Amino acid sequence: MSIIRNNAEQQFAEELEEIKKQDINPVPANWSMSPQAVVTYLMGEKLKNGFEVSPKYIGDRRLMEIAVATLTTDRALLLYGIPGTGKSWVSEHIAAAVSGDSTLLIQGTAGTSEEAIRYGWNYAKLLADGPSKEAIVETPLIRGMQTGKCVRIEELTRMSADVQDTLITVLSEKMLPVPELDIQYQAVRGFNVIATANNRDKGVNELSSALKRRFNTVILPTPKTAAEEIDIVKTRVSSLAKNLELPVQIPAVTEIARIVKIFRELRHGVTEDGKMKVKSPTGTMSTAEVISVVNSGLALAAHFGSGELKANDIASGLVGAIVKDPIQDDVIWKEYLETVVKTREEYRDIYRACKEQ
Repeated sequence: MSIIRNNAEQQFAEELEEIKKQDINPVPANWSMSPQAVVTYLMGEKLKNGFEVSPKYIGDRRLMEIAVATLTTDRALLLYGIPGTGKSWVSEHIAAAVSGDSTLLIQGTAGTSEEAIRYGWNYAKLLADGPSKEAIVETPLIRGMQTGKCVRIEELTRMSADVQDTLITVLSEKMLPVPELDIQYQAVRGFNVIATANNRDKGVNELSSALKRRFNTVILPTPKTAAEEIDIVKTRVSSLAKNLELPVQIPAVTEIARIVKIFRELRHGVTEDGKMKVKSPTGTMSTAEVISVVNSGLALAAHFGSGELKANDIASGLVGAIVKDPIQDDVIWKEYLETVVKTREEYRDIYRACKEQ
């Protein structure tokens, strides 16, 4: 059976193993490798034996050092930023490197209940034998506490405030009480929580002051330079295309650069040369959206095109990513198309393809 997407610890198993072999620094209890080695895995580096470790995060190394160092303390880690800055990606890879397991995951939604975080009950056993430890349905949080591993909580601010606050006791006391049985689960050394959150989506619930104090917050910014963003997009697109086995040629840097330039100008509200102000659409215009546009174009090129990414292949994804509000964003996009894209000779094919949408 062919898996669509392997977990980070499976996909990069060779890199993780090589880093462990070369790791000479002290390893905290129940960690797979030292904090220095975790950062090497995240940032990428050529090891002493010549083995090349690919970068998982392209950006400020200090941010990754702060994030990893946090997990060696009694504070949990909160990766914060606008949608599309790679919070989930970084969270998964940190858990894979620290614990060798990134699957202890709780996905936050508006419908996430306390039971999804704390514990549930096997009601057949509960009715047959009454409350007992065997009737408890353990959550990823409990499994992480018992095995000393990192637990990932995605979109923490999507959960309601009362559900969020069920974490307070676990993060401060490192134990989870079960009042029905008068017992408690106590965390083993190595256990910690890596949460992600953003404040841009509708339906976001702010964290309480009590919960914020239990986290060390690391803000993941949008890429500072176009070159950095192009590098991120190329790396992620190549990885996704390989996983999906798309029979297509990976686009050249120049092709990715054109799409990145459009997104950066609309995101910042000014053209690259700083000569013209443009209106920004309602969406985040994130790097994740750029990756989605390129991947969508590659799929079209592979199955319904020439096998090489063309303007016609990216046009629909480009319009779909930018025009989130069919009234307001459509006006902004058409104005940008006419005043900026149309005037650039090297963008004429994109202009024509987008006008046909």
